[in-house]
Parts: sequence; structure tokens; C-alpha cells
Amino acid sequence: MKLLFTTHVVSTLMMVGVIWLIQIVHYPLFNRVGLEAFPVYAAAHVNRISCVVGPLMAVEAITAFALVIQPPVGLPRWSLMLGFALVVVIWLSTLLIQTPQHGALTQGFSESHYRMLVQTNWLRTAAWTIRALLVVGWLIVLLDTAAIPSAE
Repeated sequence: MKLLFTTHVVSTLMMVGVIWLIQIVHYPLFNRVGLEAFPVYAAAHVNRISCVVGPLMAVEAITAFALVIQPPVGLPRWSLMLGFALVVVIWLSTLLIQTPQHGALTQGFSESHYRMLVQTNWLRTAAWTIRALLVVGWLIVLLDTAAIPSAE
């Protein structure tokens, strides 16, 4: 259970860092690449970012589901179900909105696809941020119940 929970916390917090970096730093720079170089740049982005986020998202989803099936003692089941529901929202948004926008952008820069990508990515950013708050809350609860001695 410890390995499952730790793996979940780590994968979620890593994805929160990635999504904020993408949303605040990376996506805003897309429209500065230049029209001629953009298709190659966009394709390289998709290939490289997929190697990072694909495994992390898969691990996060699998462990989120496993925690719903086998909840750690002390954590409310509803909060684990909420966490998993947010994973579903993230995956649906990724598959139905962001992936098609990235696909269109690999064909060439389009202001409408670019804006749609950046604006709709806030949904994933918010969902992952809420997940981060959840998993940190779970971690606090479980650490508190583990009776770790303080350094008082």
C-alpha cells in the first residue's frame, strides 16, 4: 500500500509541475516560433512531451483507480473517488481537446488552434492543481495517523 500511495503522490505532483510549466512557459511561446519552422517544432514538441507525460499520466491513472478499489485506512472514499474523477476529466480533455489541437498545429500554426489549446488547457491545469491539493491532504492525514514523532 505504501508503494502504491507513494507512486500515486509522486506521479501526480510531477504532472502538476509539468502542466504549470507547459501552461505558463511553454504554450505562450508557441506563437513566437515562426510560421515556417512551426510544423517541425510542433511535431517535436508532441514527440518529446509524450515521452514525459505519457508514462506519468498512465501511472497516475492506474494508481488513482487502485486507490479507489483499495482505499488506504483513514482516507475518505469520496475524496479518492473525486481524485479519480479528476483523472478522468484530465484524460478526456487530453484526448478530446488538447490532442486534436496539437495534431492540427503539427500541420502549421493556426491562431484559432493555438488559442483553443492554451485556453482549454486551463481545465487540465485546474484539475491537476486540485488533485495536488487532494494528494497533499491525503499525505498529511496519513503522516499524522502514522504517529511520526515530532522534533519538539
